[in-house]
Amino acid sequence: QKNSCVLPEDLKNFYLMTDGFQMTWSVKTDDTPMPLGSMVINSVSKLCRLGGSSMYTLPNAPTLADLEDDTDDEGNGDKPEKPHFDSRSLIFELDPCNGNGKVCLVYKHAEPVVSPDTEIWFLDRALYWHFLTKTFTAYYRLLITHLGLPQWQYAFTSYGVSPQAKQWFNMYKPITINTALLTEEADSFVNKLDPNKVFKSKNKTPVLKKKPPSQPPGSQKSHTSMTSAKTSSLAGNSSRK
Repeated sequence: QKNSCVLPEDLKNFYLMTDGFQMTWSVKTDDTPMPLGSMVINSVSKLCRLGGSSMYTLPNAPTLADLEDDTDDEGNGDKPEKPHFDSRSLIFELDPCNGNGKVCLVYKHAEPVVSPDTEIWFLDRALYWHFLTKTFTAYYRLLITHLGLPQWQYAFTSYGVSPQAKQWFNMYKPITINTALLTEEADSFVNKLDPNKVFKSKNKTPVLKKKPPSQPPGSQKSHTSMTSAKTSSLAGNSSRK
């Protein structure tokens, strides 16, 4: 009511479930836990508006609108129009990013009335805008997917993350930071396994057992007679003894 705007439906449902979100995780180095990941969604009370007041308490101090750079090309090609710190946009801080910038909920069309369409943008420390997602739900998925790693929002900028943050990405999220893998053809990530070949029924040919060669009847009779002759000779030798 204060800013005459309505929260988008997905963000409204999020705040109906929980008043903000914060999760941190650590890694152990030399048996000492070191905080690394941080995932934050400001509570409703901390959903502060940016650009409405001066950054300093001095009289006639410049505001963010005075420092805004209007020399960038806006809305050219596929690039979305950037937010403004003046009355043309309403900007609310979702995540302070540990001082590395700000993730903001942006109402880009605030005149003459506030449009319900919102987008999620990242404001870096040099006050440059970088588009993240069109909806809060999509941003929330990005936040979880990137594990809240330090400076993960800079992966969506033209200059990328710092070398130190890149080391953490290589350790915990290598597919995200190795953009060469992402630019490969989609077929390289497709499972080319052919189920027809894998589950093809194999008809086993029966193994034929070799039969011993049949002997002619004459040879069988001669073999029988020789065996009986040997038996009789052995019996005669034993009787002589």
